Amino acid sequence: MREWLGRVRISGFVVIMLGLVVLGTFVLVPTVGTYMDQRQQIQALRSAVELSQSEVADLQMQRDRWSDPTYIRTQARERLGYTFPGEIVYLIDNDLPASATPQEQEDVSDDVGQTRTDWMAQLVRSVAASGAAQVAVHETPTIGVPDPAPGDPSPAG
Repeated sequence: MREWLGRVRISGFVVIMLGLVVLGTFVLVPTVGTYMDQRQQIQALRSAVELSQSEVADLQMQRDRWSDPTYIRTQARERLGYTFPGEIVYLIDNDLPASATPQEQEDVSDDVGQTRTDWMAQLVRSVAASGAAQVAVHETPTIGVPDPAPGDPSPAG
Protein backbone atom coordinates (compact mmCIF):
# COMPACT_ATOMS: atom_id res chain seq x y z
CA MET A 1 0.00 0.00 0.00
CA ARG A 2 2.82 2.31 0.85
CA GLU A 3 4.35 1.69 -2.49
CA TRP A 4 1.11 2.60 -4.16
CA LEU A 5 0.86 5.88 -2.25
CA GLY A 6 4.44 6.58 -3.11
CA ARG A 7 3.68 6.25 -6.80
CA VAL A 8 0.67 8.55 -6.67
CA ARG A 9 1.67 12.08 -7.30
CA ILE A 10 -0.77 14.78 -6.45
CA SER A 11 -0.25 18.03 -8.18
CA GLY A 12 -1.25 21.42 -6.85
CA PHE A 13 -3.90 21.75 -9.51
CA VAL A 14 -5.67 18.56 -8.36
CA VAL A 15 -5.59 19.72 -4.72
CA ILE A 16 -7.07 23.10 -5.66
CA MET A 17 -9.79 21.45 -7.74
CA LEU A 18 -10.70 19.02 -4.95
CA GLY A 19 -10.81 21.94 -2.53
CA LEU A 20 -13.12 23.86 -4.85
CA VAL A 21 -15.42 20.83 -5.24
CA VAL A 22 -15.65 20.41 -1.44
CA LEU A 23 -16.20 24.13 -0.96
CA GLY A 24 -18.84 24.18 -3.70
CA THR A 25 -20.62 21.25 -2.06
CA PHE A 26 -20.75 23.04 1.29
CA VAL A 27 -22.04 26.21 -0.37
CA LEU A 28 -24.58 24.62 -2.71
CA VAL A 29 -26.21 22.00 -0.42
CA PRO A 30 -28.04 24.54 1.79
CA THR A 31 -28.99 26.53 -1.30
CA VAL A 32 -30.48 23.46 -2.96
CA GLY A 33 -32.45 22.69 0.24
CA THR A 34 -33.79 26.24 0.30
CA TYR A 35 -34.68 25.96 -3.39
CA MET A 36 -36.62 22.73 -2.78
CA ASP A 37 -38.50 24.28 0.17
CA GLN A 38 -39.41 27.29 -1.94
CA ARG A 39 -40.66 25.05 -4.78
CA GLN A 40 -42.93 23.22 -2.29
CA GLN A 41 -44.25 26.53 -0.97
CA ILE A 42 -44.93 27.74 -4.51
CA GLN A 43 -46.84 24.55 -5.29
CA ALA A 44 -48.91 24.87 -2.10
CA LEU A 45 -49.70 28.51 -2.93
CA ARG A 46 -50.70 27.59 -6.49
CA SER A 47 -53.12 24.97 -5.21
CA ALA A 48 -54.54 27.49 -2.72
CA VAL A 49 -54.99 30.01 -5.56
CA GLU A 50 -56.77 27.38 -7.69
CA LEU A 51 -59.08 26.56 -4.77
CA SER A 52 -59.80 30.25 -4.20
CA GLN A 53 -60.49 30.77 -7.89
CA SER A 54 -62.98 27.89 -7.91
CA GLU A 55 -64.71 29.37 -4.83
CA VAL A 56 -64.85 32.78 -6.53
CA ALA A 57 -66.33 31.18 -9.64
CA ASP A 58 -68.99 29.43 -7.53
CA LEU A 59 -69.85 32.67 -5.74
CA GLN A 60 -70.07 34.56 -9.03
CA MET A 61 -72.38 31.88 -10.40
CA GLN A 62 -74.58 32.20 -7.30
CA ARG A 63 -74.56 36.00 -7.66
CA ASP A 64 -75.60 35.70 -11.28
CA ARG A 65 -78.38 33.30 -10.29
CA TRP A 66 -79.66 35.66 -7.61
CA SER A 67 -79.71 38.54 -10.08
CA ASP A 68 -82.24 36.60 -12.19
CA PRO A 69 -85.80 37.59 -11.15
CA THR A 70 -87.15 34.15 -12.09
CA TYR A 71 -84.72 32.43 -9.73
CA ILE A 72 -85.60 34.83 -6.90
CA ARG A 73 -89.31 34.22 -7.48
CA THR A 74 -88.76 30.44 -7.44
CA GLN A 75 -86.75 30.60 -4.24
CA ALA A 76 -89.37 32.78 -2.54
CA ARG A 77 -92.07 30.28 -3.50
CA GLU A 78 -90.13 27.19 -2.43
CA ARG A 79 -88.33 28.40 0.69
CA LEU A 80 -90.77 30.94 2.09
CA GLY A 81 -94.06 29.78 0.60
CA TYR A 82 -94.82 33.14 -1.02
CA THR A 83 -97.56 33.38 -3.63
CA PHE A 84 -98.93 36.02 -5.93
CA PRO A 85 -102.23 37.67 -5.05
CA GLY A 86 -105.18 35.64 -6.32
CA GLU A 87 -103.24 32.35 -6.56
CA ILE A 88 -104.72 29.28 -4.95
CA VAL A 89 -102.27 27.11 -3.04
CA TYR A 90 -103.00 23.45 -2.47
CA LEU A 91 -101.15 21.74 0.36
CA ILE A 92 -101.14 17.96 0.12
CA ASP A 93 -100.96 16.27 3.49
CA ASN A 94 -100.19 12.54 3.77
CA ASP A 95 -99.62 12.04 0.07
CA LEU A 96 -97.69 8.83 0.75
CA PRO A 97 -99.30 5.47 0.10
CA ALA A 98 -100.47 3.48 3.12
CA SER A 99 -97.53 1.08 2.82
CA ALA A 100 -94.99 3.93 3.07
CA THR A 101 -96.54 5.70 6.07
CA PRO A 102 -95.15 4.79 9.47
CA GLN A 103 -97.43 2.43 11.36
CA GLU A 104 -98.45 2.92 14.98
CA GLN A 105 -96.22 0.98 17.31
CA GLU A 106 -97.46 -1.08 20.20
CA ASP A 107 -96.75 0.28 23.69
CA VAL A 108 -93.60 -1.06 25.28
CA SER A 109 -95.45 -2.02 28.43
CA ASP A 110 -98.84 -1.57 30.09
CA ASP A 111 -97.38 0.93 32.56
CA VAL A 112 -95.62 3.15 30.04
CA GLY A 113 -97.43 4.46 27.01
CA GLN A 114 -97.40 7.49 24.76
CA THR A 115 -99.84 10.21 25.71
CA ARG A 116 -101.45 11.88 22.74
CA THR A 117 -102.31 15.44 23.67
CA ASP A 118 -102.78 18.67 21.82
CA TRP A 119 -99.94 20.60 23.39
CA MET A 120 -100.69 23.80 21.49
CA ALA A 121 -104.23 24.01 22.89
CA GLN A 122 -102.90 23.31 26.38
CA LEU A 123 -100.31 26.07 25.99
CA VAL A 124 -102.95 28.59 24.87
CA ARG A 125 -105.24 27.61 27.76
CA SER A 126 -102.36 27.92 30.23
CA VAL A 127 -101.38 31.38 28.96
CA ALA A 128 -105.00 32.56 29.00
CA ALA A 129 -105.54 31.20 32.51
CA SER A 130 -102.38 32.82 33.86
CA GLY A 131 -103.34 36.16 32.33
CA ALA A 132 -106.83 36.00 33.83
CA ALA A 133 -105.70 34.96 37.32
CA GLN A 134 -105.93 37.56 40.04
CA VAL A 135 -102.91 37.96 42.23
CA ALA A 136 -103.18 39.34 45.75
CA VAL A 137 -100.79 42.25 46.23
CA HIS A 138 -99.02 42.25 49.57
CA GLU A 139 -97.01 45.06 51.08
CA THR A 140 -93.45 44.54 49.99
CA PRO A 141 -91.07 44.11 52.90
CA THR A 142 -88.11 46.45 53.13
CA ILE A 143 -84.70 45.03 52.71
CA GLY A 144 -82.24 45.66 55.50
CA VAL A 145 -82.54 46.11 59.25
CA PRO A 146 -86.16 46.57 60.39
CA ASP A 147 -87.06 49.72 62.29
CA PRO A 148 -87.41 49.09 66.04
CA ALA A 149 -90.95 49.05 67.37
CA PRO A 150 -91.94 52.15 69.40
CA GLY A 151 -91.75 50.38 72.80
CA ASP A 152 -88.50 48.47 72.25
CA PRO A 153 -85.35 49.68 74.02
CA SER A 154 -82.63 50.57 71.56
CA PRO A 155 -79.41 48.64 71.86
CA ALA A 156 -76.60 50.44 73.64
CA GLY A 157 -73.71 51.03 71.46
